[in-house]
Amino acid sequence: MSVVGRFKKHVSYDGLFTGTMYVLVVVTFLNQSILQIDIGFFTLFLYRLVLMVVAFLFVIHLAKEKSLADYWEQVNVKGALLFLLLWIGYGVVSLLWTRSLVDGIKYLFLLGLGILFVFLAVFTFTKITRLYGFYAIWMLMTVVLLMIGLINHYGQIQLPTSTLYGASEHKLGYPTAVFYNQNDFATFLTISFFFYLATAKNSKHFWVKTCCLFLSGLCIYIISLTESRASLLAVIVGLAAYLFLLLPALFKKVFLGLGTAGLVLGLVIVVNTLAGGNLDDPSSNSVRVNLLKNTFHYVLDTFGFGVGAGNLPFYFEHEPVFDTHAVFEVHNWLAEIVGNFGVLVLLGYITMYGYLFCSLYQIYKGRKQHKALFEALMTALIAFLVASISPSSVSNLFFHWVFLGFVFATVSVFKNTEQQEFHEKFY
Repeated sequence: MSVVGRFKKHVSYDGLFTGTMYVLVVVTFLNQSILQIDIGFFTLFLYRLVLMVVAFLFVIHLAKEKSLADYWEQVNVKGALLFLLLWIGYGVVSLLWTRSLVDGIKYLFLLGLGILFVFLAVFTFTKITRLYGFYAIWMLMTVVLLMIGLINHYGQIQLPTSTLYGASEHKLGYPTAVFYNQNDFATFLTISFFFYLATAKNSKHFWVKTCCLFLSGLCIYIISLTESRASLLAVIVGLAAYLFLLLPALFKKVFLGLGTAGLVLGLVIVVNTLAGGNLDDPSSNSVRVNLLKNTFHYVLDTFGFGVGAGNLPFYFEHEPVFDTHAVFEVHNWLAEIVGNFGVLVLLGYITMYGYLFCSLYQIYKGRKQHKALFEALMTALIAFLVASISPSSVSNLFFHWVFLGFVFATVSVFKNTEQQEFHEKFY
């Protein structure tokens, strides 16, 4: 028997596909630091190459087994996945009114890669053991990035992929790891912080508790070194959400009332800030306010449909209503969505996000096991939503899509488990 024959005998397409997906999750955390090939229209690097390989293997598997219907049948987040497809569809239609077709196509390419990962994750991580493998990879790879961040700070050494590479001496100490800038890194660490914290809280092993508490503290320390105020605020909000999860039912109502009052007060402050921004002030806060005011203006001007996929920076540069001092990214994920795709897509994204959180919470309440997994994902979902106002753009942050894929897969797996348990109990 040939080598290829023996390989086929012992390795199924499903096993090869699953193994390659784990590799894909690992290389996500390497970003563009290992390989970068500029082919003009877009850049190829390790994550994208492995993603293409995984997609190719999946297509071969479907062609051989003809089992797409079986894959879809076992998915329990169909509505949320259909929204992602509608989002892509709307983006393609929006190219009809974009001012820059090239920017629109590039943006849809990034969006499509992210959504492709979410689908592949849901189709691959269909068992609880696989979810924990995903969880472990995230925490282990974060350790690598934390070490690189410390080297950035104390050695003042930046990777070529960082925008701070070759920068002035006083900027070299900002931790960026494998990311483009320190804000992207800080946003990533807000998620990792809650992964470590939830594991430390729920583990029964002393050394696991100790190591995870240390690493969660290290996440906070490096976030503080990045000086990302949004990420620090995200950690605080996430901790408040964690406290809410752990409170007795009676105290939850009081906490929820106080939280709602705080949210309303925060929105009033934001609205007043937007109304009173100083156009001549080049400070970061003023620029961000003007970016949001411009976005709001474009949404109204397009009757709520948005300027079209990826065209928000084009409008900031060529048709600014308020001065943004040569900053052409909105630095706010929800504003990025509504500015590019309009109100309906924004409402769809928020609905999808809320559905995922509520699904996790409902499963969490009815289970005594897997608490660490649910607590980590729920608090990270809330923290990320706050931290996402820090990066210039979230569409090209691959860890965001990897995290969403993890959440989608977890909800789908445990909904399947609940259905099976219900069937076994009553039938």
